[in-house]
Amino acid sequence: MGALAASIASRVPSGLLSAGLSLAALASPGEIIRRASRLEDKLKELLRVHGDRAGAEQGGGGQQNKERFLRAYERLKTELLNDRAFDFDFTEETRQWVAKMLDYNVPGGKLNRGLSVIDSYMLLREGTEVDDEDFYLACVLGWCVEWLQASALVLDDITDNAYTRRDNLCWYKLPTVGLSAINDGVLLKCHVQAIIKRYFKDKLYFLDLLELWNEIGLQTAMGQMLDLITTHTGAKDLARYRIQGYRRIVKYKTSYYSFYLPVACALLLNDAKLSDYIELKNVLIEMGVYFQIQDDYLDCFGDPEVIGKVGTDIEDYKCSWLIVQAMELANENEMKILYENYGKSDPQCVAAVKNVYKELDLQDIFLEYESRVYKHLVSTIDAEADRAIREILKIFLKKIYRRKK
Repeated sequence: MGALAASIASRVPSGLLSAGLSLAALASPGEIIRRASRLEDKLKELLRVHGDRAGAEQGGGGQQNKERFLRAYERLKTELLNDRAFDFDFTEETRQWVAKMLDYNVPGGKLNRGLSVIDSYMLLREGTEVDDEDFYLACVLGWCVEWLQASALVLDDITDNAYTRRDNLCWYKLPTVGLSAINDGVLLKCHVQAIIKRYFKDKLYFLDLLELWNEIGLQTAMGQMLDLITTHTGAKDLARYRIQGYRRIVKYKTSYYSFYLPVACALLLNDAKLSDYIELKNVLIEMGVYFQIQDDYLDCFGDPEVIGKVGTDIEDYKCSWLIVQAMELANENEMKILYENYGKSDPQCVAAVKNVYKELDLQDIFLEYESRVYKHLVSTIDAEADRAIREILKIFLKKIYRRKK
């Protein structure tokens, strides 16, 4: 055992080592990566447990923030259902529909995007008092991000013919909903504009906030368009699935609204100018690409019981990271199998594609990519001079690194 391994072993409970890493017995670099990953996950779990205990001893601020965030949702929902700003003639039937639609689609996820607004804002305000009103405004923008996410998922599930979302049937799959979900998805996005106007129209940064949301909305829609015209329209040709096109889709469809938007909202709340944080934006966009590559990997190799949905990227002919890698590495026979089976709903066709992925060692290639991008992001974050920005980026990276869902 080398010096590093011995150093690790001296700090690890013997039960973990017995389940973990017998270096001499490892058969391949891929197996080394997999076993090291499992051991690291167990170590992280130990650290997480002790970290949670330490947080509880310090007052459990994170949990309190989440509870306050959840209470803010109820207030925002009530205000929307009783909004007279647009002279809506709500009937009891329409009010019940909107209430059910909101509860089904908006608060059911992990809430990472919305809570990231609060986390980022609190770090930017560190050292100064944050009163209830300022905290609530951070909650409002956090929920706006979650509303936008809900809108995107409702519409995305329809175009992808998805079946489950967040451990439930997709909204459009409910017998009483169907394709009326299209209008619900549009309505959710309209709610964001109404909420922003209600709470921020008198703020000095109101125009900057509107410009940010309009820009992100356009970028996200363009990303969805790129995805749709690549996947659903025209002659289907796997030869078009290349890494440059993939990164372009992901950057616009996912990175901007999932990673940059929450931090940009927090910066504006803190009276910052977004033009002063271009490098921060670039790092967050890169994290978003990494996040989507994880999503593509989990769609194929993740446990549906854990991720909360049944992956359908193969059946849907998606331009996913896995098929992009496969098109780079496949031999003539493997390429023939991919062309014959990709994009078909037949379980045997799906299995054939997954078998090619396994033959190409795409699981190992993903783990190698994840390790490489993590090291790059860590070094980039460590080089950031602003402590608050550095901590914000660390929180984002911690949430996504080696996630299982």
